[in-house]
Amino acid sequence: MWTKEKVSATIDHAVLKPSFTDNDVIKGCELGRKYKVASVCVRPSDVALAKKQLHGSGVKTSVVVGFPHGANRSETKALEAKLAIEDGAEELDMVLNIGKLLSGDYEYVKNDIKAVVKEAKKFGVLVKVIFEIYYLTNQQIQDATKLSIEAGADFVKTSTGFAEGSATIEAVDIMIKTAAGRIKVKPSGGIRNFEDAVRFLELGADRLGVGSTEKVLGDSVANDNENY
Repeated sequence: MWTKEKVSATIDHAVLKPSFTDNDVIKGCELGRKYKVASVCVRPSDVALAKKQLHGSGVKTSVVVGFPHGANRSETKALEAKLAIEDGAEELDMVLNIGKLLSGDYEYVKNDIKAVVKEAKKFGVLVKVIFEIYYLTNQQIQDATKLSIEAGADFVKTSTGFAEGSATIEAVDIMIKTAAGRIKVKPSGGIRNFEDAVRFLELGADRLGVGSTEKVLGDSVANDNENY
């Protein structure tokens, strides 16, 4: 049975809107501590602040890399990862190069992921690879999952929340079946109620990317920060 506490423990609470202030980041971390989520996911410039706010809580600090379009050079993503880890990031959510994947340049995509994984593995930091499934065919979702496995990533993830559309049962099912236990799966974007969260978890997802954590957990109908 999925209790509120069990679902909360799978949530990466997103604090990623471009307009968010330091105070918004602090409030996001307070919410993360309150509900004992898996992590609070912040923008690169907010890692040090979030790490300070989450100290001693057991909640991890996660950060986005190459967000939201994935088009940064691989060297830039690797440096962004390195600096975020130095600031205290314990998990990295990187956007793969969507344009290169759509161009069929799979070697580039794999090496792009590897560049971030290489930096992360030096410190035992997890890497989640964001696909942006809205732009992809089912075959490309399957291919991206395989590339992420080959590159040594720890998770595959559906969406940034900045494109049209969001996580779907169909896409997550493809990712889980393709992963076959070799990599974990994180639906993200558009999860706005408890039923949606449980549906993905029962399908076999390991984490959930959520911006409206209070709403999903049933504690608020007014809070809706979903953009992730």
